[in-house]
Amino acid sequence: QVQLVESGGGLVQAGGSLRLSCAASGRTFSTYAMGWFRQAPGKEREFAAAISWSGGTTRYAESVKGRFTISRDNAKNTVYLQMNTLKPEDTAIYYCAATIKGSGALVYTTTPEYSYWGQGTQVTVSS
Repeated sequence: QVQLVESGGGLVQAGGSLRLSCAASGRTFSTYAMGWFRQAPGKEREFAAAISWSGGTTRYAESVKGRFTISRDNAKNTVYLQMNTLKPEDTAIYYCAATIKGSGALVYTTTPEYSYWGQGTQVTVSS
């Protein structure tokens, strides 16, 4: 079992930045591929960013590419999402997810591929 706890959300003006953190406990963190998803009111949960076990492979949704950066620190059992140049349309609850699927270089971009989820953290971007 893996427990995930997100933090770092809040209210920010358009053009600002936030860094989300996801602290993991339980089984060996370094063997999990990780992802960030988001869900806006009235919409389905959507993929934002993903990172492989090793951290050597990352992938981003087109809507956040060039503005968001996912990273991980396996020594701290933590994955991060640095969000820059935020836009009002980035407003959502952001969820961290983990999976033990696949190998060290693979990333996953759909919700069914993830086994463990955090409780989410609210990000609100004002115009």
